[in-house]
Amino acid sequence: MTINKILATMLIGVAGFSGTSLALAADSAKDSYKAAQDLADATYKGDKVKCDQLSGNGKDVCLKQAEATREHTKQDAKAEYKNTPKAVASARKSEADADYAVAKEKCDGLAGNAKDVCIKQAKADKVNEVADANTQKDVSKSKADAREERADARYKVAMAKCDALAGAAKDDCVAAAKADAGK
Repeated sequence: MTINKILATMLIGVAGFSGTSLALAADSAKDSYKAAQDLADATYKGDKVKCDQLSGNGKDVCLKQAEATREHTKQDAKAEYKNTPKAVASARKSEADADYAVAKEKCDGLAGNAKDVCIKQAKADKVNEVADANTQKDVSKSKADAREERADARYKVAMAKCDALAGAAKDDCVAAAKADAGK
């Protein structure tokens, strides 16, 4: 056998081994993904049982938190399994939705302006998380766009806080909020 034939045989053997290891790695990644999904569901069931011992808004918040925890676990596993910027961004957006649902449920325990401010803050936090996800996914989306979205969300929170005031104090609050937002 010539050296070239020996090298060719070795190369084919290595290529076959690499293909096998790649297939095993893909199966392992899929198994890990499935295990994380199953773990998330099992943890959710356990958390839900704990929540059933509560009542009122506390129970509602507990259930939303359990759902959010499950969503985070599942989305993190999905993003790791797919391993693309688009999958990571999609996971972060789904997580932002879950976090927003928890925050909004917490706000339901409040009343009046405190509730309004709480909801605006929850929306602002969601906007921040989604803006971060979008900049991770789409590099062409400028950081300036994300900053503008965040500033607008902060402005809405500040204006909601001003609604609790009256007279000159409210006017000063509104003026400060507009100045901070550049409006």
